[in-house]
Amino acid sequence: MKFPIFELERVQSIYENTVEYNLTESGFHPFTLAELLRPDQLETLQSTVLGYGQTNGSPAVRERIAALYPGLDADNVLVTNGSSEANFVACHTLLEPGDEVVMMVPNYMQIWGIVEAMGAVPVAFHLRESDSWAPDLDELRRAVNDRTKMITVCNPNNPTGYTLTAEEMRAIAATADGVGAWIHADEVYRGAELDGAEIPSFIGLAEKVMVNGGLSKAYALPGLRLGWLAGPSETIATAWAYHDYTSITAGILSHAIGEIALAPELRSKILERNRSLLRTNLAHTIDWVGSMGDHLRFTPPKAGGMAFMSYAFNINSSELADWLRTEHSTFILAGDCYGMDGYFRIGIGAETGYLRAGLARAREALLERFG
Repeated sequence: MKFPIFELERVQSIYENTVEYNLTESGFHPFTLAELLRPDQLETLQSTVLGYGQTNGSPAVRERIAALYPGLDADNVLVTNGSSEANFVACHTLLEPGDEVVMMVPNYMQIWGIVEAMGAVPVAFHLRESDSWAPDLDELRRAVNDRTKMITVCNPNNPTGYTLTAEEMRAIAATADGVGAWIHADEVYRGAELDGAEIPSFIGLAEKVMVNGGLSKAYALPGLRLGWLAGPSETIATAWAYHDYTSITAGILSHAIGEIALAPELRSKILERNRSLLRTNLAHTIDWVGSMGDHLRFTPPKAGGMAFMSYAFNINSSELADWLRTEHSTFILAGDCYGMDGYFRIGIGAETGYLRAGLARAREALLERFG
């Protein structure tokens, strides 16, 4: 089994700490422990025994996570090292070589690479920019057949920020049920909706559903590396067996802090802090796009910490990103990372002053070069 280079993650890892303005982050400005926790909670952490803990996740954390989904309990949850491990474990749990996987595109492209490495076959169905990034459900229905083992979606979507409507979710669920396929839903941005109304999970909408989540994106706690899978208890038990071969367990401090962060009152405060930051920063981003004349085209996101836009500059997206990074110390993510030249992604979850300064630097450079 040979894995292709995961270009999106690799290019960020190489360059994100080498620039003055990193506009590639896809989450929100992270909390410090002092911002997140009360003094008594910080003091309690000092007595934490740094052992392994329960490898599928502490019962307390799994109960907190299960409460986010209708009808689930702790046995329906597996805690992982971030949602990236959750995706890896889910694919190895649900798929065999030769299976077809119908995948929403654009998307965080990790699963596409995993599917190819496993000897399964990825097939795209698209979100259409011409329809404000709504899914092409007719294309989905044409793509699905008796060989389809899984339909995978990202909702809210990375990178467009689109959120599926209830009707679209039901249509996807019906399409999966029609051929007995699994739905795998990456829901790591659930909770980061601009309007404050948390979208429903795919849990309960179809016969076979597995979702992932985590504290990295909507919760602004990426350093905890705490993610999860939620689904049928028997399937989650099988996923635990794969987890034993990957990371064994998430860190004991991540479990302890995650349990606190997912308590209902603090969870609400965390999500509203991040939504408020997103609303403020999106307004500045819309103004920035407007100041660029006809060079950019942009559908504002409904959720998530990023903006995805097309450009009219006569240059490849990777070349554009490399030029901005090397000549102006400003880092954007090339659309090539999604297989979509002519686009780029910027993160809009940073501290507002930092984002505005980075956008101003990018604007000055782009207009100077391209007019």
